[in-house]
Amino acid sequence: MLKMFPIVSSHRLWWGGLQRRICLNQPVLSRQCFQHMHIRVGDRAELSRAFTQKDVVAFSELTGDVNPLHLNEDFAKDTKFGKTIIHGVLINGLISAVLGTKMPGPGCVFLSQEIKFPAPLYVGEMVVASAEVKRLKRGIAVIAVSCLVRESEKTVMEGLVQVMVPEAPKP
Repeated sequence: MLKMFPIVSSHRLWWGGLQRRICLNQPVLSRQCFQHMHIRVGDRAELSRAFTQKDVVAFSELTGDVNPLHLNEDFAKDTKFGKTIIHGVLINGLISAVLGTKMPGPGCVFLSQEIKFPAPLYVGEMVVASAEVKRLKRGIAVIAVSCLVRESEKTVMEGLVQVMVPEAPKP
């Protein structure tokens, strides 16, 4: 049986430094329940995708990021990359998809991230986005993430994210 208890108002929210205080008398699952999370340290998930120029244009239109490095071949050919590159945040979106659809899955909440982009991703390259649970504590998972180009084994994104893990599905 799940035990629940209210926590009194605190005025500190998660988002400012991952404070573990929940506000406004919301019911919170006791520690006992977190032993029943549906993920464990070492769990892994991945997905693959190749972005098209149409994807890049759509992302640029949605976000307003019209940097010619992503959209204009004539501009990009004179840069160190030699051609247009995929937006880093679009690559990072693959990690969000892995976390939100595969592991931990629906209901997880992205809390923080620390990522690097050591190499560019070009249109048409097949990239594998992967995630592996490194630590679990009180409903928060620390997950190592990376995006690797399958053919060349080039890493285009890597880092750590923290997510709030959803409750285990009820049987």
